Amino acid sequence: MKFKQITHRLNTLEASVESLQERRFWMQCQRQYTFQPIYKIDGRLMAIELLTVVTHEDEPDVRIPPDRYFSSVTSRTRLMIIEEQLNLLRSWESIFLGYDILASVNVDGPTLVAMKHHQPILALINKMPWVRFELVEHITQPQAVTLAGMNEFGPLWLDDFGTGVANFSALSEVHYDYIKVARDLFIMLRTSEEGRNLFTMLLQLMNRYCKGVIVEGVETEDEWRDVQNSPAFAAQGYFLSRPFPFEQLESVLTRLS
Repeated sequence: MKFKQITHRLNTLEASVESLQERRFWMQCQRQYTFQPIYKIDGRLMAIELLTVVTHEDEPDVRIPPDRYFSSVTSRTRLMIIEEQLNLLRSWESIFLGYDILASVNVDGPTLVAMKHHQPILALINKMPWVRFELVEHITQPQAVTLAGMNEFGPLWLDDFGTGVANFSALSEVHYDYIKVARDLFIMLRTSEEGRNLFTMLLQLMNRYCKGVIVEGVETEDEWRDVQNSPAFAAQGYFLSRPFPFEQLESVLTRLS
């Protein structure tokens, strides 16, 4: 009996040590911010998306997937990061106002709900009407009724449609300003003529529920032409532009060459 108790205590101690080490690892991570332009199908700049580059101080050249990082840190840390991102964007306010473009920030459902009670973030949002929040589609979302009442954050975007649990029933309950279609869905549908036709019909249907569809992950000229010939409103991806550091924000053209 004593042996079992000792074993249990040792296992509990090991689990606590592992948890502490994991928490320390994530606290030691470092963040850098870049942005990627989003272009309308006529080539005009619509918006930029703020992207987070995460590394660890022990391996600064190795990037950690942002979704893994954000799912591992505390809710308090996620709120602090949102505030940090908003302050960065606000420092470039003259660019967004001068060029009449938007800036989007990714957020998961639980963090979006928590933001309702975080006054520093709400105060920043009130001063930045050109900011949009992209709700990450493949992470647990709040109930549609909760989202529908979130007027504090302005029009919401839905990110990565096609990779998670969102469906057209959910789209009819929450009015998203723009919906972003994941590259995986885009690529899968364009492999056949039937798929291309389905892609067109899919976007036509999605346009009933939002102001426009943005296609993510456009990497070739053929893919860009397909998007331009579709009912899509805009696109982003490496063919159009790779991510830039914010120091180069002023150099971004308002129209593709």
